[in-house]
Amino acid sequence: MKFCNVGIVAMLSMLSITVSAAGINQLTEKAAERSKPVIAEVKKVEMASGKIIVAAAEAPATAEAAPAVGADGFTLPEQKKKSTAPEIKPLASDKSPHDVAMAAEKGTLKNPYSYKPMDAGLAEAGKKKYMSVSCNGCHGGNGGGGMCPPLSNETWVYGADDDTLFRLVALGSDELLKQGYTRKGRENVVGPMPAHGKLLKTEDDLWRIIYFIRSNFRGSEANIKW
Repeated sequence: MKFCNVGIVAMLSMLSITVSAAGINQLTEKAAERSKPVIAEVKKVEMASGKIIVAAAEAPATAEAAPAVGADGFTLPEQKKKSTAPEIKPLASDKSPHDVAMAAEKGTLKNPYSYKPMDAGLAEAGKKKYMSVSCNGCHGGNGGGGMCPPLSNETWVYGADDDTLFRLVALGSDELLKQGYTRKGRENVVGPMPAHGKLLKTEDDLWRIIYFIRSNFRGSEANIKW
């Protein structure tokens, strides 16, 4: 009789454990369903030594995209984001700076972009043009000078006005002298200025470079003559 009772108790215990396991399964499945994908998915329910063990699967790690690699095996550089700054409408022509300087009468060339007040966006656009034709290689990144004279001080070898500066950059110093312009100052660094009028695509490009040069002037405001 005792053995019979023990058997019945054991069967009831097993049944209770099975029902409990089924209930836990349902609860965990519902909980997982409600909280997906925050909570990890329930993987399985096991019984060991009379205890119920709920094993949960580990949440899959979010794999980061592998960096793009070139044919040479090196990681490709990230692409620069396109600027969202509004485009500045050109005010000068799309003619060659060389042709403009050769055709215009002496003293008639004037920057169409106003210097008062200085426009930071336009100055930055001019700097990009300045760098694009390697002006920085001789005159420094901000026009402070280097192997050639600075563009930010008060000394202007042939004159400070727009007409002279435009022709000097477009035609070079030798051709400028042929047009009747003369030296008015002298720098510690002396050398001929090569012509850039055919390297720059448009008259507007050169006026933007000159605008950038004006924006970097470090002299006295009383000596501004443009």
